[in-house]
Amino acid sequence: MPSLIRNGGLLLSLALLAGCASQQSQQVLTEAELGFQQVKEDPDVLRSAPKDVIRAGESLARAERLSSYWGSAEDVEHYAYLSQRYSQIARQHAELNLNQERLAKLELERERLQLALREAKLLSAQQQGQWLEEQMVSLAASETDRGLVMTLGDVLFDAGRTELKPSANRTILKLVQFLQINPRRAIRIEGYTDNSGVAAENLELSRARAQAVADMLADLGIDPDRMEVKGYGEAHPLAENASSKGRAQNRRVEILISDEQGKLGDYR
Repeated sequence: MPSLIRNGGLLLSLALLAGCASQQSQQVLTEAELGFQQVKEDPDVLRSAPKDVIRAGESLARAERLSSYWGSAEDVEHYAYLSQRYSQIARQHAELNLNQERLAKLELERERLQLALREAKLLSAQQQGQWLEEQMVSLAASETDRGLVMTLGDVLFDAGRTELKPSANRTILKLVQFLQINPRRAIRIEGYTDNSGVAAENLELSRARAQAVADMLADLGIDPDRMEVKGYGEAHPLAENASSKGRAQNRRVEILISDEQGKLGDYR
């Protein structure tokens, strides 16, 4: 009888260990499935790292086959881990590729900007004044009681994100050009949101978006000492927040441009 009890206890312990191992391998497998689902649905990843996505899918398929019959938990976890790593590598390759493409575009725009600056230096004083007026029109800036204001719409950011889209490059470079030709002018970059969500989070998002613009300007050679950054959150809306169109107008970054002496308008 004691021998039977000991054997029964041993079998029970082994069963519990197998159950724990099974739960652990299932969790790893689920994480691998989620990671693969994300990369295979991302067009940038598929374009940049197709081989890594294929390897991730093959490793995941093997892990799933092993888990569907009496395969060892170690083998399931091994191939699930391989799938996760391939998915991570594919995502890293995609991010690197996108960054390289963005840098290449910025470099091309810099070259065009430098050419425009060289041409501007050759203009007479009268022509420079006319050219400056044309640049201000090009910035799509408007005169307000606080001074000259340039507005960057919400379409230059993804929803809830602070990174500028590549489509913002041309607008930002026009501002860089204007500031380089007018070295005494300063700017205040102000972020705004609609009233959706939590007010404190909106305040932080508005400031982070304004800071993203300042960081890009600094990367393009504008002295950070010429820039101020301010977030206003959902305060000072341009339109009613009752409609999607109104909320879109309120999600913006405004760039207040100083006078020729570098004096900025008052804070709101």
